[in-house]
Amino acid sequence: MTESSEAVRGGADQADGSTGGGSAERGERKGSGGPAAGAAGAVGAEWPDWEKRFRAARVGLPDWAEGAPERSLFVSNATGTYELYAWDRATGEQRQVTDRPNGTTDGVLSPDGQSIWWFSDTDGDEFGIWQRQPFAGGPDEPAVPGLAASYPAGLALGLDGTAVIGRSTDEDGSVIHVVRGARAAGDTGAGVDTGTGAMAARSGAAGAADSGPDGGQDPAPVEIYRHRQSAGVGDLSHDSTLIAIEHTEHGDAMHSAIRVVRLDGTTVAELDDTKGGAEELGLAVLGFAPVSGDARLLVGHQRSGRWEPMIWNPLTAEERALTIDLPGDVGAEWYPDGTALLVDHSYQARSELWRYDLASGELSRVETPKGTISGATARPDGSVEFLWSSAQHPPQVRSTTGRVVLEPPPLPGGLSSAPDSVPVEDAWVEGPAGPVHALVQRPAGEGPFPTVFDIHGGPTWHDSDAFAAGPAAWVDHGYAVVRVNYRGSTGYGRAWTDALKHRVGLIELEDIDAVRAWAVSSGLADPERLVLSGGSWGGYLTLLGLGTQPDVWAVGLAAVPVADYVTAYHDEMEALKAMDRTLLGGTPEEVPERFAASSPLTYVDQVRAPVYISAGVNDPRCPIRQVENYVTRLEQRGAVHEVYRYDAGHGSLVVEERIKQVRMEIAFAERHLGRGGQPTSQPTRTTGTASPASPSDGSTGGSTGGAASDPAAVAGS
Repeated sequence: MTESSEAVRGGADQADGSTGGGSAERGERKGSGGPAAGAAGAVGAEWPDWEKRFRAARVGLPDWAEGAPERSLFVSNATGTYELYAWDRATGEQRQVTDRPNGTTDGVLSPDGQSIWWFSDTDGDEFGIWQRQPFAGGPDEPAVPGLAASYPAGLALGLDGTAVIGRSTDEDGSVIHVVRGARAAGDTGAGVDTGTGAMAARSGAAGAADSGPDGGQDPAPVEIYRHRQSAGVGDLSHDSTLIAIEHTEHGDAMHSAIRVVRLDGTTVAELDDTKGGAEELGLAVLGFAPVSGDARLLVGHQRSGRWEPMIWNPLTAEERALTIDLPGDVGAEWYPDGTALLVDHSYQARSELWRYDLASGELSRVETPKGTISGATARPDGSVEFLWSSAQHPPQVRSTTGRVVLEPPPLPGGLSSAPDSVPVEDAWVEGPAGPVHALVQRPAGEGPFPTVFDIHGGPTWHDSDAFAAGPAAWVDHGYAVVRVNYRGSTGYGRAWTDALKHRVGLIELEDIDAVRAWAVSSGLADPERLVLSGGSWGGYLTLLGLGTQPDVWAVGLAAVPVADYVTAYHDEMEALKAMDRTLLGGTPEEVPERFAASSPLTYVDQVRAPVYISAGVNDPRCPIRQVENYVTRLEQRGAVHEVYRYDAGHGSLVVEERIKQVRMEIAFAERHLGRGGQPTSQPTRTTGTASPASPSDGSTGGSTGGAASDPAAVAGS
């Protein structure tokens, strides 16, 4: 896929607690070798199962190069930190590409397979530049020396080396640059056999190179687009003549329009289902056809009340509707020869794959196990590779040929894979606006159980039947876990997602409260031992719920949360400012009453439950200053609380840090509810700040979002 950035808190979040940003300067690389069995910790036999689920080595779905299909790039945590790896399928050789203290997951393989782009930020702040490294190894160098640091806003290119770079800054808004026809790193000028028939520029983006086509210096980047509202690179056509841009110039950050331009920025065509912002209908770029001379663009739309694909030709304005008779949301990408689509069907927290033949309109099932497909790609031979997991079984990269595509290495002590957990049960609960879907995991024994309501981030995201080490850890400790796909979640139709307006936070909590009442009345949950927990937007809902529903919750665990909405707005990245203006109908100065009604800080004096907060000091999505404002108010009240600050951004890519944070959360809950959720005779009152070196250790609450190759799905934590 073309690299892109999500204007949400938590990005591709949930299963993992990771964010897209890396951190620090990368260290010295080991010259060769694939993922090494190197995660830190005790001997494997001594690890409890819940820790093994975090520590077990995992690999993400490999991206592959269009012109060199045997060259791939993937993410793994095999060293104990999530990093990028190059894989030559022809020889079997694997090589670690990045090696930074806080990890790296944003990486793109050039279509010719010659170079790897990776995003270099500082300590997880998501603000940086693209670096480039030869596929075979070698020194890193700035991919586009003429561009200053920014937040990434998409990256796409073609086989001729053209690079399209999206950038976002608070000062400039959204800016897109083009570098024409630069060769990839490692090209000596003798030419590259680009081959035929793979996945167009959707799997990766070729880099601006160290010399131009004539052997001189890199072509200079040329600005072709600039706007204050959010925008980003969607894709580059196969022949490198057309660029698809997703933009929100109409002011609705939740519903994008699409503009197709030439390399000089001149407009070819516009597709805007919002009609200038008058209607709440979004569009998404799914990719240009992977065939030379073919200008067709695969587009996701919401015209029928859900996400589904269509084909649009920006040169002729022809639109082709696709009849895909499946319930729920439908996405798609091209097969490498452009004759069919690989359809991703998501419905009621599970997903499956289909093949849609463009000539006949035939829809045929691609066989996959029941659970969640976190990514899939069609190979030149027609086979499909996919990353699959379920709540019970850890993730695997599989192929429709029947084989496992890429196996992670075993760790010391013989840990070759993560232990299974328990399956999820579906619960449908009548809420204020219709049925609310919840996923339930039960520990052994008879209820009622102490119960953790683990609230997902986003908010435009949803929990699914996918492997998640965080919830599994709570189950191992005797807690039931309930995850709620509240209004605002994706996967249940446009009306459900778009219901999140103006009464932000309060709407979601109405649905969570309906599920809480069901969990208690059904005998699942002990009403005296209810834990409200979440990260990112889920952390925000946790703090807001503790203040607006103070008689309900016994403990609160908030990771990287929005705590003071007004200060968060002023400190966060520009793309999130645009999202907040859409959600709340304006800025804090324009609609102060809405920001106040939706801010946890407004209700902090009503909080009764002990509250644990963890925050990354470099977080650009839920910045630290607004968290400190909330903590100060807790301190002034003498409220029972604990704060853990760590040196990263919106979550951590370091396995031991994740384990530490989960351990801290469980310990905090047990101090106030008793070990294994059994009541204590006298709750312990704690205040203040946990030291990063504290042996009590802890967790991000299980939810912030991911990066290229979906590390959330890789980690399943």
